[in-house]
Amino acid sequence: MILLNIIMTYYDEISAGYEELHKEEQMKKIEIIKSKVQFHKNWAVLDVGCGPYFGDFEGFVVGIDPAFKLLKYAKKKISVLNGKAEWLPFKDNSFMAVVSITAVQNFDDIEKGLLEIKRVAKEYIVISVLKESPKVTELEKIIPEMFKIERIVEDEKDIIFFCRKKIM
Repeated sequence: MILLNIIMTYYDEISAGYEELHKEEQMKKIEIIKSKVQFHKNWAVLDVGCGPYFGDFEGFVVGIDPAFKLLKYAKKKISVLNGKAEWLPFKDNSFMAVVSITAVQNFDDIEKGLLEIKRVAKEYIVISVLKESPKVTELEKIIPEMFKIERIVEDEKDIIFFCRKKIM
């Protein structure tokens, strides 16, 4: 919980300049995602760790992020909730697609956050992981255990996992 509070404080503090700092790099990942997943206007899409939201995905998009100040930028574009990946306030299979772009390494409890993503996703899951994160090795192990990997794409700074729900 302490780590998440530090991260939330950091992102709240830089919220005014977040777009200038990160938009270009995030847009590269979003373009990769949109080239591999054909989002549809009738889909419900959840962006976990949405920040100010750069996604521009087709469909009804909901964003959730623990950094309250970043959400004031996102709410101009999508429906938003202040919250954490570990406690997603949605019914099972609520979203055709769930994306989490460079956020999972910041979850307080990675496994619980990924289980929540799996629970609310109906079909598609896209997770990007920062290559420089000390948790990248752990995530490269957990993600394939939890999801059916369809494709892995590496960009300059992230590893992007394109997944589907694993049928048990």
